[in-house]
Amino acid sequence: MKKNIFKRMACLALAGVISVSAAACGSGSGNQEVLKNVSFPLKKAATLKVMTKASVLSTQNPEEKLIFQRIHDKTNVDIDWTCYVEDQFIDKRNLALSKKNSLPDIVFNADMGNVDLLKYSKQGVIVPVEDLIDKHMPNLKKVLKDNPEYKKLITAPDGHIYSFPWIEQLGVGKKAIQAIGGMPFINKKWLDELNLPVPSTTEELEKTLVAFKDSNLGGSKGTIPMSFRINGGNEDLGFIMGAFGYGDNPDHIMVDNDGKVVFSATDDGYKNGIEWLNGLQKQGLIDPESYTQDYATYTAKGKNGRYGLFFAWDAASIVGNPDDYIPLPALAGPDGTKNAVRQSGSDVGGFQAGRCVITSGCKNLELAAKWIDLMYEPTQSVQNNWGTYGEKGKSNVFELASDKSLKHLTIKGESPYDVRVKQMVGGPLAVLNTYYGKYTTCPPDATQRMKDVESYEGDMKYDNVYPNVFMSEQDAVEATKYETDIKQYVEQKKADWILNGGVDKDWEAYKQKLEDLGLSKYLKIKQKYMDEYLGK
Repeated sequence: MKKNIFKRMACLALAGVISVSAAACGSGSGNQEVLKNVSFPLKKAATLKVMTKASVLSTQNPEEKLIFQRIHDKTNVDIDWTCYVEDQFIDKRNLALSKKNSLPDIVFNADMGNVDLLKYSKQGVIVPVEDLIDKHMPNLKKVLKDNPEYKKLITAPDGHIYSFPWIEQLGVGKKAIQAIGGMPFINKKWLDELNLPVPSTTEELEKTLVAFKDSNLGGSKGTIPMSFRINGGNEDLGFIMGAFGYGDNPDHIMVDNDGKVVFSATDDGYKNGIEWLNGLQKQGLIDPESYTQDYATYTAKGKNGRYGLFFAWDAASIVGNPDDYIPLPALAGPDGTKNAVRQSGSDVGGFQAGRCVITSGCKNLELAAKWIDLMYEPTQSVQNNWGTYGEKGKSNVFELASDKSLKHLTIKGESPYDVRVKQMVGGPLAVLNTYYGKYTTCPPDATQRMKDVESYEGDMKYDNVYPNVFMSEQDAVEATKYETDIKQYVEQKKADWILNGGVDKDWEAYKQKLEDLGLSKYLKIKQKYMDEYLGK
């Protein structure tokens, strides 16, 4: 691989994409012989055309990733890469897949939802892979045999499997690291300096935020009592609204203890939570940039030590002094309501069905399948998911132990995510709970986050979350159509109401608008698959 890099770099095309293309330099995968009985390393090099994406924080040239260099040395498979910056990826992917005469062999970080998988399979753009798994993919086959729930989740209603999944287990059920998305983190150092207890109710939190505002603990740049990124995934504030009812999560879908699917953003408790938050806004307790700021702006203020309370996946990603912060407990609301809000799909841990696909342009199916299957070898999955070891001149995620297991290194002075994203490659993989202590250690920050999640377990009011389900094409298309319009409207109103007020006045018209957008029909589809999942 290294001997070809200068030849390939001469073929770079830069327009939001880096294409490291052997084909553009006179060779490629389209006219190669079809290989049988493949074993690695190949005696004679062969090429696969692979499309992927990369973070803006990472190199956009996959060949510079040590993980891929080692895979090349292990396999003697040359990769003709096309790599897009992740925020451009979906549009670029869709455009590339519309050109059937020039398809890549593999889309490595495909990011395909069920609608995409069904659409592209129907169009003949991607191929079914269950036979490839059975015949040529022993690593993935073992994962699915030992964890049959995942085989069910990747099997389409027509009985075919069209993709290779990403699986990350860190705990299970209510203890899974993914059980809760964005958490509220409160500045314990400031609480101690002001001689304040950790708030346990919404009333106590309000008084605490007032005390933060009146202090000068944020330094010369100014104290920010509370900040978030509205509708910003893990940086949204929906969790705190569990003090008024169901709370809120990114898809606004909850399941009660009778198995009924509930849309959180039409619950009266949601309205009461919005009114309370607007009261905080009126008092100047909320960062006015919370409704517009991007991630970079959000973290910059955090690194400057200005936050009393903020929302994130973990504290270290946002602030420079994470040890000063603790998770804010699930608060009791005015009537004593308390709920630690769980995420949809978290019952099986981290999971994405459509992480990788093989297209109909691939002639070397066995080669492609066996190359992908390497990603499911346990220590390879661990590295692909988090990063690697032994990269000179850079922070490393792991050290390689004498028994060939991977030991997480403690990352100090840097965001763990920033270090990992420079080495990790993502793609199809499986990291299972059984791997810890055998193939790898648990990441230190993940261990801490799992403890944080566990601290909320007693306040997780509902036993069910909406699961990852594979809908029929008709239902998936219809549900997506409703969801897109509904989500856009809900999130626009959420931001407007917290900032400007008016939820009580608008509430009935708001609910009627959601009905007009198809909310009841949307929930009917969701309920159908929830019932099937519960065996009703």
